[in-house]
Amino acid sequence: MAERLVGKPAPDFTMETVSGDGQEFGHVKLSDYRGKWLVFFFYPLDFTFVCPTEITALSEAYSQFKELDAEILGVSVDSVHSHKAWINTPKDSNGLGQLNFPLASDITKQVARDYGVLIEEEGVALRGLYIIDPDGELKYQVVNHNDIGRSVEETLRVLQALQSGGLCAMNWKPGDKNL
Repeated sequence: MAERLVGKPAPDFTMETVSGDGQEFGHVKLSDYRGKWLVFFFYPLDFTFVCPTEITALSEAYSQFKELDAEILGVSVDSVHSHKAWINTPKDSNGLGQLNFPLASDITKQVARDYGVLIEEEGVALRGLYIIDPDGELKYQVVNHNDIGRSVEETLRVLQALQSGGLCAMNWKPGDKNL
C-alpha cells in the first residue's frame, strides 16, 4: 500500500532543469518554491501524444496560476537534453514550442518513486499532479492512468479552494461561500 502524502511535508527533490524557452540548463530544489504555491506534475515521456496537450495547456494558463502566487514545474524521467529538444521542436512536428515554466529531469526515477507514481516495470511515471503550499506541505494529489489527460480548470479550482482558507463543498467554485 502506498504511503499517504497529502497533509505531510512534500518529499524533497533536487533535479536538473531546462528553461521553458529551451535555452538554459539549471537545477531546481523544492526549497526554491518556499513562500509560493507549487503545481508539480509528472508526465510519462517526452515526444508522446497526450503529454503535449497537458503541458501546453498548463503553459497557456500560466498567467492565471501566477495571479494565484503559484509556480508550475513539470517532470519526467527523460534527460534535460530530451526536454530541450522537445521544447525546441515546433508544435506541428510533435514538439512543445516555448513554455512558461521549466521542465525537470528525474533521470534517476527517485523523485517519481518518492511521490508514489513510478511504474517500476516500465520505468516511467504515471500522470501525478500535486499542489504544494508555501510552507512545503502537500495539499492535493491526483494520479491518472497515462491514457487520460488532466484538467487545467480543475487544477485552478482546487488551488483556489485551498487558498480560500475554509471548508469547500463539492463543486465549490471561486466566489462560493465556504461551509
